Order: sequence, then C-alpha cells, then structure tokens
Amino acid sequence: MKLIIASNNKHKIEEIKAMLGVRFDVVQGMREAGLELEVDENAETLEGNAEKKAAEVFALADSMGIIGNGDAVLADDTGLLVDALGGAPGVRSARYATDGHDDAANRRKLLYALAGVPTRKRGAHFATAMVLKIKGEPDIEATGRVFGVITEEERGENGFGYDSLFFYEPMGKTFAEMDAEEKNAVSHRKNALALVLAALN
Repeated sequence: MKLIIASNNKHKIEEIKAMLGVRFDVVQGMREAGLELEVDENAETLEGNAEKKAAEVFALADSMGIIGNGDAVLADDTGLLVDALGGAPGVRSARYATDGHDDAANRRKLLYALAGVPTRKRGAHFATAMVLKIKGEPDIEATGRVFGVITEEERGENGFGYDSLFFYEPMGKTFAEMDAEEKNAVSHRKNALALVLAALN
C-alpha cells in the first residue's frame, strides 16, 4: 500500500514515515509522487484546512491513476493557540504577521501581543489536525495537542516557526532547545500520528 503525504517538507515526511511506515509499503511526499499542487488553505479551522488539502491532493492523485484501493493521502494543518489571545494566532499561525510565511515576524508580533502578560497567563498549545483519506475506505481524522507556555524571549536555535517561544515544562526546554528526537517524542504531530495509527490498527 502507498501513502502520499500532502507536503514536500523533508522533516515532516521523515517523521510520518517513521510512524506510519509500518502500515504502508511506500511513503512519499508530493514531489516524489509526481504531484504539483498548491492548495489554498483558506478554511476557518485547522481541521478544515487538513480536510481541504487531503481532498484536493487525493483527487489529483486519483485522476492521475497513481493510487489504488487501500492507498492513501495524509494531510495536516498545525497552529499555535495562545490562551491570553483567545486562541490566536490559531489557524492563521503561519500568516500571523504577514500574508507570507515570515517566522521571525510572526514571533515578534506574538511577543508584542503578550507584552506585560505574566507567565502564569501565558499558557498555549500547539495543535495538529490530520486527515487520512484511504481509497475505498472511510476517512480517518485526528487532532494531536501539546501544552506549554510562551516565553518572554526567544530561546534555542533548533526547530522553526514558534519553537523558540514554546516552553515545554516537563522537559524544562523550549522546542527550539530540543534536538529533533526529543521534540518528535512529545510533539503535537507525533500525538496526532499516534491517534491515526491507533485508528488504522
């Protein structure tokens, strides 16, 4: 069976392959599968974006005849939800400061928005919504979360996005201070993948 991941992000593909490779003989990103598609992620929720991406990539792959019964497409969308900001930036996490994907600008805007907010009120969580569309079978939907606190300044050199501001209390580090193995063991995407794998099993 084949799994096509609706992404060309190398790190994401490797992480998904490590967990779902036990159920699929072939795991490919879009480029590797020969798919060129830019999905407009304009839904109002993470779940809506994941569903839209999965549906459009699945339709293209199906029309090209590159998936058969039992083959699947996996799509996800991730956001950071900050309690003091009523869940913002949420579904707009990647475009919080600009319409482009400017991670540094997004972090600066978040720190500005939380200026003066005490640590005890800086709770937040990452959420990853996933949709697995399997040809000939019902969809599988799952959302994984991980909870933490937004720091008052950036810490760490690893990761991307908001990782340098997201402090994970059980490990006493921001996501950007963890290596890939540490982060992948506790991340929102790992938690969503575990739910998908449980549903497959």
